[in-house]
Amino acid sequence: MSLLDRRFLFVVGKGGVGKSAVATSIAVAAASRGKRTLLAMVECKERVSEFLGVAPIGPHVVRNVRPNLDAVNMVPEVALEEYGMMILKVRALYKLIFENRLVRAFLDGVPGMASWSMLGKAFFHASPPSGPPEYDLVVVDAQATGHALEMLRVPVVIQKVAPPGLLRREADRALELFRDPRQSGMVLVTLPEDMPTNETLELHAALTAELSLPIGALVVNRVLPELVHPHEADRFEALPSLLGADSPALDLARAARTRSLRERVQRESFERLASITAPRVDIRDFISPELGPREIEEMSRIFLAR
Repeated sequence: MSLLDRRFLFVVGKGGVGKSAVATSIAVAAASRGKRTLLAMVECKERVSEFLGVAPIGPHVVRNVRPNLDAVNMVPEVALEEYGMMILKVRALYKLIFENRLVRAFLDGVPGMASWSMLGKAFFHASPPSGPPEYDLVVVDAQATGHALEMLRVPVVIQKVAPPGLLRREADRALELFRDPRQSGMVLVTLPEDMPTNETLELHAALTAELSLPIGALVVNRVLPELVHPHEADRFEALPSLLGADSPALDLARAARTRSLRERVQRESFERLASITAPRVDIRDFISPELGPREIEEMSRIFLAR
């Protein structure tokens, strides 16, 4: 099943692995396929405007940043009001309930309510309780691993602590969607390096064993092309020690050793990541400090081809 055929994708990974760029490229790919798509960032340092060459994106949905593509950078206060309005429909009723002192005290006491306001808003766009959804696909650009796991645990916590009623019903509906591999998927983003690989394996275990959430794809970002054959790696790595300190080739030998070591770590990372049984998507290293529309378009074509 194609990643873009789902209704809800949750893109997560260690900070600094390129998660926002991957989430944006997936959303761009879906929109270019004609799907009405929402890219929902979770309190992110907003970079999507740089990726797409558009004006900065704030806490309210920005329409048509690309054809078929809307975007929002969610924050708890605005998300709670908008989510409440989505459910209750009438502003006067929203004020009566959500601005009630006792209700607010209860909501503030529910663990992770700020996270649920954002996750619930994204979920509602993908699956309203009645009528057709506004979007064919919602792509959530989540926070880094720890915060993202806390967010995904919230509906489980609500099931345990909230009394029967609206909040519990919404948590039940959300978990039903999130756990359906035909409709949802977790997209794990990592780098072919030691620490990101370690964190990705731990994240995978938490998502599958603890939360029973399906993995839609494993995206390995900044993959280097292989220049050093594995059988020749030891020779390249030994080169600097074979040359004198005054050798004109010393700097070149050191560069070759560094490249060989990086490729060795990359191969070892791929071997360890093979334990994750999900389609793997490799994205080449653009060797650029900044990504823009050209790079995002290239990345989106990778997802379109799958």
